[in-house]
Amino acid sequence: MRFHNRRTAGRELGLRLMEWASDGELPHPVVLALPRGGVPVAAEVARALRAPLDVLVARKVGLPGRPETGIGAVVDDDPPLFDQRALEMAGLSEDRLVPDVAREREELKRRALLYRGDRSTPQVKDRTVVLVDDGLATGATARAALRHLRRSEPARLILAVPVGAPETVAEMRSEADGVVCLQQPPDFRAVGLWYDDFDQVSDDQVIAILKSCGTGPPST
Repeated sequence: MRFHNRRTAGRELGLRLMEWASDGELPHPVVLALPRGGVPVAAEVARALRAPLDVLVARKVGLPGRPETGIGAVVDDDPPLFDQRALEMAGLSEDRLVPDVAREREELKRRALLYRGDRSTPQVKDRTVVLVDDGLATGATARAALRHLRRSEPARLILAVPVGAPETVAEMRSEADGVVCLQQPPDFRAVGLWYDDFDQVSDDQVIAILKSCGTGPPST
């Protein structure tokens, strides 16, 4: 099954999560999107759950020469989190990736300022956090984001995605209190293959979606 676009995927994900909410599994939720691709998905989830929407800006650290393949990620000022097995297979050390990490951290700061302005980060302590992205490939970014959020002591931490690689979804179950993934195709290969429309989401689109949901940077 393919999704038409991120919004339709978000609506379907929202319906699944509404079932969880009706069973009492999602008390006092806040929805956090991994930008940029996770934002249109998460907006539909937030509407379905009648929950506030915000962003958690994280950046993937890609394999040199293959930046689309995540082997690590950075969130906020946390130390980078690497997939040690992937590093060994690629014959890389963390020191070799210091320039890559620095570059991604600068982009993270740029996006955080652009999307949030001077708004404070959302308070998640004792709340149910639903972390949303448009899909799970290697899981590097999601893993770093989940561990970052865990330190803020949410009541429950849920990862929700429309589609993901089966082995990655299984791995995420040890990082989150619950994982919702609508599709786990055995021939996964890449997130974009499971969408008819997988155009890149722009910064302007992210800001417009956040503002439509009552968040985002203040107007200038």
